[in-house]
Amino acid sequence: MFKERFFSSSLSRKRIQHLLELFYDSENRLGDPRNTIKVIEWEDEKYVVKSFKKPNFINQFVYRFIRKSKARRSYENAVYLTEKGIGTPQPVAYLEKLGIFTLKDSYYICYYGEHDFTFRELINDDSLQDKEQILKEFASFMYEMHEAGIYFLDHSPGNTLIKKTSQGYTFSLVDLNRMKFFDIPYSMRLKNFERLSPKKWMYDIMGKEYAKLSNKDAQHAIESMWESVQKFQDKFHRKKRFKKKLKGLFKS
Repeated sequence: MFKERFFSSSLSRKRIQHLLELFYDSENRLGDPRNTIKVIEWEDEKYVVKSFKKPNFINQFVYRFIRKSKARRSYENAVYLTEKGIGTPQPVAYLEKLGIFTLKDSYYICYYGEHDFTFRELINDDSLQDKEQILKEFASFMYEMHEAGIYFLDHSPGNTLIKKTSQGYTFSLVDLNRMKFFDIPYSMRLKNFERLSPKKWMYDIMGKEYAKLSNKDAQHAIESMWESVQKFQDKFHRKKRFKKKLKGLFKS
């Protein structure tokens, strides 16, 4: 026997249920190896529905009674970002399916975030123009986010949507379930860039611009950012090599 825990500021439970039915029927899936994310079009609106991977047994109990689910955190964090004027696709709802002692399934729904490319394309697509200006405006976006006391833990290149406008560029964050909210020290602000890119020239631009906005030394900002990037990359590749060796041992 399951019960549902649900919240939406704009849609009824019946309409959310219909969105989930469309979600199950849709094959329009976005690339995420862990969770199931699909784009749903309904009544001239475009939604993104994210079904989170079912947690292990311990976390099923934790998310049922102790900690908020990833879906609920995604919704509440999106609402908070919107209130603070930080770009993110407009949140619609979250829904949890609960057993007596466990969380079974959870869903986060938002409107589709229109965009031209992500930060990943900014790194890898040599045909993109105006990269220096985009990076400067992105550094300003990061500064505003940090000034609002928002620390995005999953700040990887696929989680920033970028759209060109007549005034410049806008940035929207996705995959929001891991965030912290506090008065962020300057050193941690610089560290928050570490997962974005392995390319030094990008930090030369972002570091200089962020330091300018913060009234700090540019060279220090660049060097601090790049040091964090190198540590993150080293850790990432060590972990990758370890997993590869482990996989080889099980195959042999």
